[in-house]
Amino acid sequence: MEPGNQTQEPEDHSTAEAPLGPAPLPLGGPEAPYNDLKWIFIGPQGLRSGWSLLIFFALLVGFMAGLGFVFATLHLISKGGFTPKNAIFSELFQLIALVAAAAIVGLIERRSILDYNLRGPRRAVHFFSGLVIGFLALSGLVGGLAAGHWLRFGPATLGGSAIAKYALIWGAVFLMVGCFEEGMMRCYLQYTFTRGLNFWLALGVIGTICALLAWRTRGNEVWGVYIVALLGLVPCLLLHLKKAPSSGFWQASWLTSTLFGAAHTSNNGELWIGIFAAGSIGFVWCVSIWLTGSAWWAIGCHAAWDWAETYFYGTADSGFVAPGHLFSTSPKGNPLWSGGSVGPEGSLLIIPVVLLILAWLVIFYRRPKPVEIPVARSNEQLAS
Repeated sequence: MEPGNQTQEPEDHSTAEAPLGPAPLPLGGPEAPYNDLKWIFIGPQGLRSGWSLLIFFALLVGFMAGLGFVFATLHLISKGGFTPKNAIFSELFQLIALVAAAAIVGLIERRSILDYNLRGPRRAVHFFSGLVIGFLALSGLVGGLAAGHWLRFGPATLGGSAIAKYALIWGAVFLMVGCFEEGMMRCYLQYTFTRGLNFWLALGVIGTICALLAWRTRGNEVWGVYIVALLGLVPCLLLHLKKAPSSGFWQASWLTSTLFGAAHTSNNGELWIGIFAAGSIGFVWCVSIWLTGSAWWAIGCHAAWDWAETYFYGTADSGFVAPGHLFSTSPKGNPLWSGGSVGPEGSLLIIPVVLLILAWLVIFYRRPKPVEIPVARSNEQLAS
């Protein structure tokens, strides 16, 4: 797939017979000589990624502030209360803001919004596959907790038409959650970091994130972020030293996974295991992009995981228990195994579940020739 060329669809290599290996990242050509300061803004891959990030976040914050004010004025959202109405409109205005910001940055960069890891072959198949695996993985985690007597099931809390009503409401909420969080982390940021990041810059940003968390946070949940950061250090350094063509993608994965874990430290009731699990599953979703060529599998898996956790089984999700859930459950025993008030994501059992998802991805989506990860081409320069 060639970003910036919206008239050509990517070629599906799923049936090609060639040795498996990392998808080669296109090399940028020499920069055109500039007679002014245009080189500060324009590189061999178009608008430099730093400026792209600055513009994107400025737009995102502006849109979210404006839309949040409008939705609050219309009494569509309100402070306090994890209600279906609050959830659905909160996710809606955030998703609208994200799409608007990404679309405008795409226009500036002469890209389609789909270029941010939303192209690739068999998108619908990958999305629905992610839905199935997300639900099965969370079910396996809940089943393991129940088998170990760390989770107790109570009676169903809904009946009749309320079952379908809340299933659809929470389905819409968590589809938007999946689109927003994956659209931010595994789409725009993963794509932009891949084309503009090197090991030392990634290390500097991750080090800054960890330092800020150490200064701001008093609990032990930040250790989940530190572990994710440390686990990626040696592999990314080795890729950098070997000058591997795939190093940019994996350095971006290291950074976005650490960011994803850090973002969850703001949730009430999180423990270090839940934070580590968030960063780990974030990395797994990066792997899914590498193997499938797009973020659609990750979006489906994310949405189904949260839906199963919050609505279907009625467990706590990062410390929150939603109204209108199908089954009722309660943790039992040692919080290290039961997850306690955090929910299943706070249990040590989540670690083997994440590893099983990763193993399934690698085995099932292993292709004779991998799909090409979208990165910017050298002919995308915006300079005239």
